[in-house]
Amino acid sequence: MTSTPSERFDRNVQRRSAQLLKQRVLDQQRVEFEKALAWAAEQDAIERAAALIVSARRRYLLGHGKSFGYASLLGADLSAGLSGVHVVDGAALRSLDVLSDIRQGDLLVAVSLSRYRRETVDIASAYVRQGGDLVLVTDAEDAPLAPLAKARIVAGADSASYANSPASIVLALHLLATLTIASSKGAGRRLRERDALARELGLYTGE
Repeated sequence: MTSTPSERFDRNVQRRSAQLLKQRVLDQQRVEFEKALAWAAEQDAIERAAALIVSARRRYLLGHGKSFGYASLLGADLSAGLSGVHVVDGAALRSLDVLSDIRQGDLLVAVSLSRYRRETVDIASAYVRQGGDLVLVTDAEDAPLAPLAKARIVAGADSASYANSPASIVLALHLLATLTIASSKGAGRRLRERDALARELGLYTGE
């Protein structure tokens, strides 16, 4: 059973000194990150997911709540080297628009983490029912969307804090983006063109 932030606060944070709490969180993160590194080295789930993303025609990124931040991060990294990358944000791109226009070659990448927001589960499930393919980034083998995913990346998120740890999730997303872009034939050209445009537009200081 998943725990809530308030339950983790009562269990892990409340009535602990700042020094003790900091050390507990650091120790826990060290263990979790080492587990994540070992998992990534031994499993080929990230490679399978990257191959699906590269071969897709349009790539949609979905997540709600805190997971929206992770989906946006992945979307920003992928769009640097790939075209056809779209974050479903509910404003510029709504889930209804995506579900009503699924075409061959489209792919949905969903980030769905404990406690598993209902919107993400419902939209991704509908996407699969409509014939679309799903790549899932999650934190448990028995996550609600796991049986529907064509490829799934499972990264731990345990923490000694009130909030689940982002470290392993961000590592998995970083690896996924890196392997995807490395596999894309046009990524180098797109990255160079974007760099040139960024300099022309003066987007960054010191350039």
